Amino acid sequence: MFVARPSVVRSLRLQKAIRCYTDSNGPIGSGGTDNSFTKREKANEDYFVRQHEKEQLQRLRQQLKEHQDKVDTIKNKIESLSKK
Repeated sequence: MFVARPSVVRSLRLQKAIRCYTDSNGPIGSGGTDNSFTKREKANEDYFVRQHEKEQLQRLRQQLKEHQDKVDTIKNKIESLSKK
């Protein structure tokens, strides 16, 4: 059974409270949506999304290649059997 240390629990509670603390313009102290922190966070999120999509595309291409190889193998077997 996992038991969290009290300092960890307090830290997690504090982080949750900080993240949920907002006003009508967004997070308290953000100064609107045009500050450098917000821009940097958006850029980081966009980068992560692009990297994730790139990895997904690479996996899909690899899967497509594997399936195409299987199809080619089956076609070759069919051709060899039909020649006999």
